[in-house]
Amino acid sequence: MSVKVQNITKIYGEQRAVDDISFTVSPGEILGFLGPNGAGKSTTMKILTCFIPQTGGEASVCGFDINKQAVEVRRQIGYLPEHNPLYKEMYVQEYLEFAANINGMKKASARINEMIEITGLVPERKKKIGQLSKGYRQRVGLAQAMLHDPKVLILDEPTSGLDPNQLVEVRNLIKNIGKDKTVILSTHIMQEVTAICNRVIIINKGKLVADDSISSLQSRQKGITVVLAEFKETVDKGMLMRINGVSKVAAEGKALRIEYTGREDMRELLFKFAVEHKLTLLNLQIETKSLEDIFHTLTK
Repeated sequence: MSVKVQNITKIYGEQRAVDDISFTVSPGEILGFLGPNGAGKSTTMKILTCFIPQTGGEASVCGFDINKQAVEVRRQIGYLPEHNPLYKEMYVQEYLEFAANINGMKKASARINEMIEITGLVPERKKKIGQLSKGYRQRVGLAQAMLHDPKVLILDEPTSGLDPNQLVEVRNLIKNIGKDKTVILSTHIMQEVTAICNRVIIINKGKLVADDSISSLQSRQKGITVVLAEFKETVDKGMLMRINGVSKVAAEGKALRIEYTGREDMRELLFKFAVEHKLTLLNLQIETKSLEDIFHTLTK
């Protein structure tokens, strides 16, 4: 695992900013890290990047312990914090050269040019950072985070302030990066999560309330999968209720709305049911909810 978090807790006075959360992230995975303001997202990211210590629990990045091997952890991570800290009086290229020196990079000019090209900063490379729009400043932050070719990227609101065209470009950039790196992405833009991420973690009031793929989250809420099934023949609802895990069957137009609480794939069970009872299954689909609806349900 690239990132491993075990029972991490962070307490400020009487407030539990992060409350006993655990998760892992694998190489090549883009994880959407979601939660309302004050949920503990940024605190968790700061712990993983060794900016602040945890109160309890353990975490490692690429096998290095965040407490005992903090320097090695920092070498593995590229970090773009929520409030992008830049030296506004420096020129774009000058700032990236400065960042390369801090990272101990030798003969870094080729890598700097590559990052300027990738992040679309070519027209702005000779400008002072203070002269740039917020969107271009975000690009400078992304270039800095990726400069030393880290194995793990932790991005806190990376597309804040970008216009629609820049959003598409940066999203594509993150998707390409995620093919061979681990990316943890915090954002409030649900379309962004749907477009980029393989998996979602949602935390609320410091606690982990969801950890699953987007499709699984959308089809399963509160342990219930809802399937809409349409048969050619009239089907006795009581027969469907005898399937292990089916909790409710109701008519919905020409289809039957079936609620299922088991762990198996309900579509497979219904197909077997149709074959066993010599029924013709005309249509079968899982009812899904939007990521926004799921977020509201889990965090309200």
